[in-house]
Amino acid sequence: MKSLSGLIFAAALLSLAPAAVAAPKEAVASPEVQKEFATFIEKFRAAVKANDSKAVLGLTKLPFMSHTDEYDAAAFQAKVYKKEFNAKNRACIQRSKAVYARSPDNSESYSIFCGDEIFSFTKTSTGFLFTEIGVND
Repeated sequence: MKSLSGLIFAAALLSLAPAAVAAPKEAVASPEVQKEFATFIEKFRAAVKANDSKAVLGLTKLPFMSHTDEYDAAAFQAKVYKKEFNAKNRACIQRSKAVYARSPDNSESYSIFCGDEIFSFTKTSTGFLFTEIGVND
């Protein structure tokens, strides 16, 4: 009897295993968020295509990447834009699909992967803004 109850318990645990190891469900943006981002990224891509650092700056959350002393408007244009928005990355931003994500804190963002760089755009209280460049590892 003891082995039968152990066997039933083991079978019950095994039946739960596929659910426990299943890949997490991909987050899907609401139609409203999709529309809001589509409007934003159209403006962002137009600014990038024109190589207009001032227009990109207008679509960027400052201080950039929360570095208050380092990435104000002038530093963004001098340090970040000149380095990160080279011809290769500008072309990538134009053609690449943005990937949606929802963080555990329910913040919403999209990212564009360009080689070793990830360009991130976060939904803020005023709409989407360019918020970060990260390493694509």
